Amino acid sequence: MRKVIQLRRGAGTSLSKFQQQKYGKVAFIGGSITEMPQGYSFLTSEMIREMFPTSRLEFINAGISSTCSDTGSFRIGTDVFSHGMIDLLFIEFAVNDNQDGHLKPSLTIRAMEGMVRQAYANNPEMDIVFLYTANESHNETFRQGKVPREIRAMEKVAKYYHLPSINFAQEVSSRLAAGEFDWANDFGGVHPAPFGNQIYRDLIKELLENSPENSVAEIPEKLLDPNSFVNGMFISPDSAEFDENWTFGEPDWDSLEGITRKQYVGIPYLYSSRMGASLSLTFQGTCIGLYLTAGPDAGSVRYSIDGSPFKSLKLFHRFSKGLHYPYTAILADELDSGTHKLVLEVGKAKDSRSTGKAVRIVKFAVNGK
Repeated sequence: MRKVIQLRRGAGTSLSKFQQQKYGKVAFIGGSITEMPQGYSFLTSEMIREMFPTSRLEFINAGISSTCSDTGSFRIGTDVFSHGMIDLLFIEFAVNDNQDGHLKPSLTIRAMEGMVRQAYANNPEMDIVFLYTANESHNETFRQGKVPREIRAMEKVAKYYHLPSINFAQEVSSRLAAGEFDWANDFGGVHPAPFGNQIYRDLIKELLENSPENSVAEIPEKLLDPNSFVNGMFISPDSAEFDENWTFGEPDWDSLEGITRKQYVGIPYLYSSRMGASLSLTFQGTCIGLYLTAGPDAGSVRYSIDGSPFKSLKLFHRFSKGLHYPYTAILADELDSGTHKLVLEVGKAKDSRSTGKAVRIVKFAVNGK
């Protein structure tokens, strides 16, 4: 078995169920590499169907472009576990945590552990596999003999929970270095061509075929990080109290510059571009954030938690110029587990590249209640 596969306890519990009970559910959560049509998730689903031709299997693709592991930890409940008990879960966020979110390792750990704990709350016998996809940054880091920091963080969680993982990025980098294929023309780049997705699929098959049977999870009593998003969830923005300068509803996308992805059309937002527009939200838990879309006109927010001095956060993302870019802005993630109050205003400051001061909140992100 190739060294980029860390088998650990493998995925044999779910495979045994698919064979013996003739049914089961497989889910994928990640970014655009998971979401893409005919990508590795599609090929893997077809491969598992071929392994168990007489079994009734359901496949859930919860990939959403641009989303990082932090967003994943808040949406996994509604996007994955609302479908019922999952038997086999693949988690893919290494590229997005690198090139989209530039997440600190501590945040990646809190998000990944949060998803693992939520998964075990759904099904204590679930098989969970971490997948580390490749981009140019990963290729260069491995070329230098180093391991990308988000992959190190994810592996820390995988080792703690004895979860299998596949380092696609390391495999791709070593084969590029050996001159086996070209990154752009053969592999296909960050969003792989059929050739690249086949490499990902074949590695997953190798892991599944080498998995021991019925290796039940031993869930550690103690969290790796006490602030991990084990109760991560999104709540509707109309849970807040807001003044007349905010609107709850769908923005008029046709009148705005920039592209809006399909998942973010036809849903209500809480939005305003009037400086000083104010809202407050009472919540319970250790983390509060904003799941938002930041487009060409993205502004900033001023916010205070529990009466603390106001902080300012510019919302414009480096991908905002032509896209209403979706991401989670974490405002605080080391609060105590009690009740807190967020006060937030549309700010005066804005990025020099922005054309306006808009704030468009899709959901509030909470680790708690």
